[in-house]
Amino acid sequence: MRAELAPGDTAPALVTALADGTAPRSALAELAAQQHRIIRSDRRSLLLLAGRTADRPVSAWFATLAEGESAALRTLPALGAAVGLDHGALEAHPPLPGCQAYPHYLAWLALNGEPAAAAAALVANFAAWGGYCATIAQALRRQYGFSDESCAFFDFFAQPAPELEQQAADALGPDRLDEPTLATAHEYGLLLQAYEHLFWDTLGVIDA
Repeated sequence: MRAELAPGDTAPALVTALADGTAPRSALAELAAQQHRIIRSDRRSLLLLAGRTADRPVSAWFATLAEGESAALRTLPALGAAVGLDHGALEAHPPLPGCQAYPHYLAWLALNGEPAAAAAALVANFAAWGGYCATIAQALRRQYGFSDESCAFFDFFAQPAPELEQQAADALGPDRLDEPTLATAHEYGLLLQAYEHLFWDTLGVIDA
């Protein structure tokens, strides 16, 4: 499943534009504002999944991911400041449907999904997001002159996550991933991937 859901050779248009320095700062501002909503929503969803699995080892894994979202949220003010958005502006910025589809689906999974399948789907989705964040972090320094503090949000997610992946595998050990569960995880993963593509496609058409 991971191989099928791995990012292809073509990066999203916005990531490519950032890498060559042609993306407008307005797109970066939109990205920061949308992530301000996404991170808070995803944190709640992961905590709900942790609560639903409180009697199973995978609960601690979901809780660890939620802690990571909290850490990422603390880095957003510096990114916002770099693109001209203070805390009030981040809070007040309206949601874009295409950007908020991913967290809305994760919230659905938190309420209705099979937790073991959701965990497997999330692991498969890590590589694409992390790779894009690594590219953006490098581009913001090289092309836009951003400070390390301003890039901390992308640096956080760009870090390789083999430990989290191993923790997920260990936590899922008692929960047998039989064929129906794997099929469900595959379904979840395809939708998460599609909604992530929609996020980037939505931001990619923002003009200066």
